[in-house]
Amino acid sequence: MGYWDSGYEPRETDILAPLSYHSAGGCRSDRSGSRCRRRVVHRDVDRGLDGPSEPPATAIRAKAYKVEPVPGSHEQYFAYIAYDLKTCSSRDRIANVTASIIGNVFGFKPLKALRLEDMRFPTAYVKTFAGPATGIVVERERLDKFGRPLLGCDRETEAGTVRPRNYGRVVYEALKGGLDFTKDDENINSQAFMHWRDRFLNCMEAVNRAQAANG
Repeated sequence: MGYWDSGYEPRETDILAPLSYHSAGGCRSDRSGSRCRRRVVHRDVDRGLDGPSEPPATAIRAKAYKVEPVPGSHEQYFAYIAYDLKTCSSRDRIANVTASIIGNVFGFKPLKALRLEDMRFPTAYVKTFAGPATGIVVERERLDKFGRPLLGCDRETEAGTVRPRNYGRVVYEALKGGLDFTKDDENINSQAFMHWRDRFLNCMEAVNRAQAANG
């Protein structure tokens, strides 16, 4: 389907992603590199997502432009892939980009092993990220903590095992014990057993109690 293009010259606006892989026996290196990308990007082509004012999907699909053997290895290669920025559905969400590039390619059966070695983000893409609203200086001023590291932790909780009241109690013990801050575990959002509002109210009660207890 044309994903292998040895004559392609990466542009400054391309996202570049070198991958190392161990091909299955008898599988050509250039075909493996090309099929790595086809596994991820063939969907837009097959579904016919070309609109009347959009460039053809075939023009912006990812391109495997170089494959090199890993020095001193057997059937291991580096595949260099270039992605047009238009393949990224959202310019300001890094999780979307990594999911689009990595996707389910790691389950590709013709390869014995596959690893993403690096990613190069073009300036045009990086500038879409506004960055944090504040920096470490502002955080120190808010906490009134200077001259030492800020201490914090998240709370590892198994889904469904901790209710908001107990969650707040853990926050209180952590802050009263000397931590400057705590944070939610990445698996906690607003589930039925841990609604966000209930967790917020219990956590703020814990913060206020801890401040009153230790200053």
